[in-house]
Amino acid sequence: MTLKMEIKEVTKIFGPHPKKIIKSLQKGLSKDDILKKTGHTVGVDRVSLEINDGEMFVIMGLSGSGKSTLIRCFNLLNRPTAGSIIVDGEDVTTYDRKALKDFRQKKIAMVFQHFGLFDHRTVLENVAYGLEVRKVSQKERLEIAQTSLETVGLKGWEDKYPNELSGGMQQRVGLARALANDPDILLMDEPFSALDPLIRREMQLELIDLQNKLQKTIVFITHDVNEAFKIGDRVAVMKDGRVEQVGTPEDILSSPANDYIEAFVKDIDRSKILQAEGIMIKPNALVRLKDGVNVAIKEMRSNGLSSVFVVDKDRQLKGIVTIDDALTALKEGQTLQSVIKHNYETAEAEDYVQDLIDKAIQTSYPIAILKGQKLLGIVPRAVVLSSLASQ
Repeated sequence: MTLKMEIKEVTKIFGPHPKKIIKSLQKGLSKDDILKKTGHTVGVDRVSLEINDGEMFVIMGLSGSGKSTLIRCFNLLNRPTAGSIIVDGEDVTTYDRKALKDFRQKKIAMVFQHFGLFDHRTVLENVAYGLEVRKVSQKERLEIAQTSLETVGLKGWEDKYPNELSGGMQQRVGLARALANDPDILLMDEPFSALDPLIRREMQLELIDLQNKLQKTIVFITHDVNEAFKIGDRVAVMKDGRVEQVGTPEDILSSPANDYIEAFVKDIDRSKILQAEGIMIKPNALVRLKDGVNVAIKEMRSNGLSSVFVVDKDRQLKGIVTIDDALTALKEGQTLQSVIKHNYETAEAEDYVQDLIDKAIQTSYPIAILKGQKLLGIVPRAVVLSSLASQ
């Protein structure tokens, strides 16, 4: 993947003489010690990250961890005390006022927790506001705003006012306003935390669908570990201004870097995070469609199986055959084709484990994991249940 943003040793200290505190950090003084001794607050402590083009990168942490302070460094709403913010090879911390204005208007946009909509403007006018500031012609900006509203599913709401919309719809307007400028990078600072749980889940799914379509570089801030692991391609976990671990949700779940991370993810609902590809196994045995009953019986006996999937030469799944049916077919002179069954369950590699639970209950066979009709792997029923028990 192409590197989009590189965060190098970024530090943000609040107080009258922030640069003088850098040496205290380098000597190992804690955030609390620095506050007690100097009255300065360490918001971000020497954070380094690499964020790829088109990646949904989540920064997660509890209140006071520094996550919101850090994301505001990315567009220089918080100017770092030290360190570099490199975007497309340029260090934006060196930008003059004009370059920074262009950067904020054209390359990066932000969606806040509180929607920040203008009550006296219609939905369409709210979305077009950033383009108005850029002095885009009225005709063009309204056309762009209309397209942006359609992208977030608000076609038909153009002439409404914010107070006529639900919280979730207002947040979509905020998202549409950010997208109207067509930024390369979208910063989202706890955008769903003010929404009720049902709307919040819907917005998470809509953001995932939107990202699949637009492929923006998105940096998303949250304190909710389930939300972070649901939407993030990779996740950075922060504590006391520092990054404790960076990795995919599965990496962090399976290999927590320290006791803090282990405690942080302890109560997470793994069935909503783990995907089928993370728990599937390669089949011990497969039978080709051209093979006979004897081959099927041999494969099952050799591998201690009571059933085996049947595929064609391109590994396209054609069915499943059981040992009982194969033995009957051998006795009665039937072909393999005649005893193939189709009453098994299938899933895709991206499906979550929670979506496999009902399938595991309903079937007597392993769940076939497919891409199109190609067999990628299988998930035995016991594996689904054990993945839940490991929470």
